[in-house]
Amino acid sequence: MKTFVTLASAALLLLTTASAPHRPPTADAPCRGQIHPNPGFERGTTGWTAGPRILVLGDTARPAHTGRAYATFAGLDVNRTDLLRTDVTVPANCDLTVRFWVRTLTTETSRGDYLNVGLAVTGIPPKTRFSLAFDGGSQWREHTMATGTATTERTATVSFLASETAGNGVTAFDVDDVTFTLS
Repeated sequence: MKTFVTLASAALLLLTTASAPHRPPTADAPCRGQIHPNPGFERGTTGWTAGPRILVLGDTARPAHTGRAYATFAGLDVNRTDLLRTDVTVPANCDLTVRFWVRTLTTETSRGDYLNVGLAVTGIPPKTRFSLAFDGGSQWREHTMATGTATTERTATVSFLASETAGNGVTAFDVDDVTFTLS
């Protein structure tokens, strides 16, 4: 009887351990996906630092690229600059690709209004990646920039700085769908 109980216990142990396959624990891949909480401005300027004249619009006459909202540097035909910026954390060994859409509506007739788009990454001097002029076009256009990889975690700052001069006409720069994708 003692042998039977020992054999039954061994069989039960073998059955129990053999029935559950061994899988290593899975970790979230840190270099995947979209990481900004509000890339399309659907929640206003949440997740962004916006100047006082940055507006978030949902206008059927000037529809967003996708969704219902977009940020605009509303043209006022005055000497002014406005800044829209955000920071994201880029994990070690990851590349960050930033894609954004811009549309320009203007009555300007000479070069004077600009939208400078910058990307600053920890340890690398800030750099203007795009300088978009008043004549950028009334259709949405996509632009892309990337950080490259590094062995340490970094902070990436994306900034949109609009500059308008008085007396040349009114220019509005619309920005939408600023995606921050890790790979």
